[in-house]
Amino acid sequence: MLVTSATAALPAPRRRSRQALAPYAFLIPFLVPFVLFTLVPVAYAFWQSLHKTERTGGTFGRTHSVFAGFEQYADVVREPFFGSSLLRVGLFAVVQIPVMLLFALILALLLDSAVARFKRFFRLVYFVPYGIPGVVAALMWAFLYDPRLSPITDVLKSAGVQVDLLGSHLILFSIGNVVTWTYTGYNMLILYSALQALPTDIGEAARVDGAGGWTIATRIKIPLIRPAIVLTGVFSIIGTLQLFTEPQVFKSISSSITSTYTPNLAAFSLASGDDYSEAAALSVLLAVVTFLLSFAFLRFTSRRQG
Repeated sequence: MLVTSATAALPAPRRRSRQALAPYAFLIPFLVPFVLFTLVPVAYAFWQSLHKTERTGGTFGRTHSVFAGFEQYADVVREPFFGSSLLRVGLFAVVQIPVMLLFALILALLLDSAVARFKRFFRLVYFVPYGIPGVVAALMWAFLYDPRLSPITDVLKSAGVQVDLLGSHLILFSIGNVVTWTYTGYNMLILYSALQALPTDIGEAARVDGAGGWTIATRIKIPLIRPAIVLTGVFSIIGTLQLFTEPQVFKSISSSITSTYTPNLAAFSLASGDDYSEAAALSVLLAVVTFLLSFAFLRFTSRRQG
């Protein structure tokens, strides 16, 4: 009552200005960490990418940073690994993202169906892989892929099939399997939440008109949760271009993965070799590519929806 009385006692222009600024106060808990831990590091990486380190006085001379403009970006683009690593994650995204989102959509539709039982239990079971740390999950799957220890290869050998899941021809798909296993449940939860938000009378009206479960799912539910599907697609594109943990773990047990296998792994390798400027330039280029691909995907899906 005291706050209300004090607000009411303010002049009308000041009261209106306070009311207009009130919604922005709720953005502060998001904006402060976003600026400190996202925008500031990106700005610093961009500033660092415009400089390079030079040494004066011979091999053991002093080092100092000098402005180099976009020279580091040109060096990164000319690197042999730049194009190959981008093409590799591009192939990974084209295959893995649709498969993962299809599995997530199927699981969400099954949980949302009227005949589903033990929904809370299966929701937890599907989501558990996402709760496992990425390094632990990669190590677990590395054990399952290792030809010396893997029960999978033993079963395949007994069936007369010889495969090397850590070989150069299959390692990318092996990594894709780990990522799919980890993030399917996460995307399923987003899609399932969107399905739960749909009005129940839509499905009931369709059943009264004689529509079956398949028709309701494909003609009604999926079109209505299209924004959620697009959201999971954007998240998946961003995550794919940040692919790092699984290749880094598999690198210790497979010679098929080099230190520049993915752009993120290449940036880490450059930074580990004290080439911070080139690593920063590669990181900025990767951020730009991620933004452009996400924006293009949003434009494409909005145009198709329109």
